Amino acid sequence: MENNKSWSSFLTVCLACVLTAQADIKAEAQVGQLFVHELERSVYQHDFPPYLRHYGIVYDDSMVFKCNLQHHPDLPRWLRYTQRSPRHNGFLYGAPERTGSAVIEITVINQRTYDTLRNRMVIRVSEPAKMMPYQVDFFLPNRDVEEVLPPGEQEVLKQYAAALWKPHKPDMINISSALDRGGRVPLPLPAHKEGVYVKLGSDRAFPECLKEIQTSRHQELCTLGEDPAPCSVWLSSHNRIDWCHTSLADLSTEAPPSPAPTWGSGILDDGGFYDPPESPEGRDYFLDYIGTVIVPFVLAIVLCLVLAYVMCCRREGVERRNAKTPEIQLHHHHTIHDNTEELRSLAGSRAAARPLSTLPMFNARSGESMPPFRSDSAHIPLILAQQDPNTDTLPR
Repeated sequence: MENNKSWSSFLTVCLACVLTAQADIKAEAQVGQLFVHELERSVYQHDFPPYLRHYGIVYDDSMVFKCNLQHHPDLPRWLRYTQRSPRHNGFLYGAPERTGSAVIEITVINQRTYDTLRNRMVIRVSEPAKMMPYQVDFFLPNRDVEEVLPPGEQEVLKQYAAALWKPHKPDMINISSALDRGGRVPLPLPAHKEGVYVKLGSDRAFPECLKEIQTSRHQELCTLGEDPAPCSVWLSSHNRIDWCHTSLADLSTEAPPSPAPTWGSGILDDGGFYDPPESPEGRDYFLDYIGTVIVPFVLAIVLCLVLAYVMCCRREGVERRNAKTPEIQLHHHHTIHDNTEELRSLAGSRAAARPLSTLPMFNARSGESMPPFRSDSAHIPLILAQQDPNTDTLPR
């Protein structure tokens, strides 16, 4: 019985591992070519919450996708993620730079139930099927990057470009937002878009109309503020091209290597050699010492002397003051002083009894003082009427 339980648990674990492996999303990408994966909200609607599948209820919930490289907080350098709003689908897009594989963790957050779902996507990057050395980077000012990423929109752009590369059809290399290239955030108005750069490539040479972009006349017109249209085949107002921001890249010919450095004789010309001293020259700090120490010290001494002269040498003294004071004023002063001293001596030596009003518990009517109470404050009456109820405590 125990063996059966162990085998059943083992099979359960294996089945869970198989299902987990099957739940991973497999994706293929090629070096130097555009990779786009759309995260559709409709795919995850049946998973929030699970019991809705049994009752046939399906909601159109808002969802937010969080994508990151496994065991890392961000995505790979070549991969980007965008989602216009929780009511739209998300997109993972980019152009791989080298072969390899990447495991992307996708966390889906349902904004109605606040449930989360985690999924994995394995991207395998292989070598490109063909080389595309002739690349053109178009700028679409009236489009957003989310509008160009769907496969249908990419096919439309390829058909427009195929009209230029007759009879060959170019391939999509990369799509990037103008914000990623230093563009400004547009105003929040329906008619304002962020702009998209679409890079297409082919193994065939550029058509003649595209070569006009590199001419000096085209650059002069762009400098004057005009937007020339060298290729009249592209007449779509929906995918209007800003030809002044369109560039070509010819990778068919390798760039010449930088010239090697020329080795000289190893002997410098006269006056060109600088021999730094082994130790810096000595500096005289005497003037600095005078300015920072001696001068403030001398000023402090002068101020002290002036203050001492004012406080000590400029005083009149008692004798000079009395000599300048009239005799009658001095007589009044001494009289008041002597009388004050006499009153103080009498007040200190008097032995008369204290006034009754200063004694504790003095009765204003009878003139007698109450005997002192015991130290127990609980027996002290709060009101005199409590002790003598026949006493009238009202003032007369």
